[in-house]
Amino acid sequence: MIFNSLTFLIFAAIFLPVYFSLKGRARLFWSLAGSYLFYGWWDWRFLSLIAISTMVDFILGQKMAQEDEEPKRKRLIVLSMILNLGFLGFFKYFNFFTDSFVTMLQGFGLDPSVHTLNIILPVGISFYTFQSMSYTIDIYRRQLEPEPDFWRFATFVAFWPQLVAGPIVRASDFLPQFKNDRSWDWDRFSSGMAQVLWGFFKKVAIADSLAPFVDQCWAEPMAFTSINLWIAVVFYSFQIYCDFSGYSDIAIGSARILGFRFPENFRTPYFSQNFSEFWTRWHISLSSWLRDYLYIPLGGNRDGVVKTYRNLMLTMLLGGLWHGANWTFVFWGFLHGMYLVVQRLWGKTFGKIMDLLHFPKALKTGVNIALVYAFTCLAWVFFRSPDFSIATDVLTNMLSFEGFNFVSVMNKFMVMKGVLLIAMLLAVEVTDLKIQWGGVVQRSPVFRVASFAVLLWLISFFGTFGSNAFIYFQF
Repeated sequence: MIFNSLTFLIFAAIFLPVYFSLKGRARLFWSLAGSYLFYGWWDWRFLSLIAISTMVDFILGQKMAQEDEEPKRKRLIVLSMILNLGFLGFFKYFNFFTDSFVTMLQGFGLDPSVHTLNIILPVGISFYTFQSMSYTIDIYRRQLEPEPDFWRFATFVAFWPQLVAGPIVRASDFLPQFKNDRSWDWDRFSSGMAQVLWGFFKKVAIADSLAPFVDQCWAEPMAFTSINLWIAVVFYSFQIYCDFSGYSDIAIGSARILGFRFPENFRTPYFSQNFSEFWTRWHISLSSWLRDYLYIPLGGNRDGVVKTYRNLMLTMLLGGLWHGANWTFVFWGFLHGMYLVVQRLWGKTFGKIMDLLHFPKALKTGVNIALVYAFTCLAWVFFRSPDFSIATDVLTNMLSFEGFNFVSVMNKFMVMKGVLLIAMLLAVEVTDLKIQWGGVVQRSPVFRVASFAVLLWLISFFGTFGSNAFIYFQF
């Protein structure tokens, strides 16, 4: 089930009234049943996978808390990680590593006969696996007490607003919120609905309007002039941002309506002045997960410069692989790892050069933002491309600058619509830095009603209603 579908609207219209009419265990069971229905709508067979993962981590979490001997606790956490990553590795990476192994052997002149399996990727497996793993890891670290109620833990793992594409919610933040019932609250409903509508606008109006132009250019990049590919890369940077942050907004807003608080997942990432800042603004729940459960355990920046660079590269390479079973994702992670390393090597020197040239503060800020955005777009080329051949064609044709004029722009109406929508998005995000529109919505009933009306009109006027799946569903 996807948010931008009639099925979801029917689901929400039934789920919400029943949810608020129930209390205690009845509400908990209703939430769990609704979450399993929401997830099973794609393929009911994968309900067994999430159920097994839930039972395994619940039992291992209980056993770890009861054990005092460190070797036994370590064996339990290793077992949890093997089982969770084993499920993830089999369904997501089996064919990828098999194909890579075959390609490597062929490079040595061998012709192996290896068969891959037709494995269907369970939707959202990367998200709920990382969420469940954080629970057992925190128990192992003695930072969290195990949840005694299996049904509450099962609802935490499968809770429908964030189940498929995040944000990745930590057990320490989310599980305590299940202990008390939330009654219906109009202020909470209106602020949550405002974020839901803003998420729908970003998805169905912006992302889905940009997608056709991007798809055409990436399908056959050498058939289009340079200017079209430059536009396509910029459009894709906003397509993936609005697609993913739109899902997060709908998830966070839906949870708020139900009485739950989810962490912020995006914070105007394209206004970042360096790549460290970018990763505190983009997919915050994943980047903080990788920091706390991978980068810091590897040693972080505690063991010298060389090991710090190694830890950064490993974290970003694995972050790239988390996104998908393709070497282009790994290379995307490599590029961002290199950006972080180069920033640490040359960032201060670059800043001093701009100071010596007496760059005004506003110009210095603008240059930093432009550079970070430009290199982020370079990485997006590989993220979007199914293979390195397509990525090379896109970059080669872009840098040829052949036909770099407005006359060569195809589908000018589509391009102008996309530019207008991006301008509207940026206008809201720039002014939000000062005005904080979310706070205004909560404080002013008049503005709240007006914002609902404007967003509904924009969605109906600019929206593309094809029930297009969210990009991050594939991860």
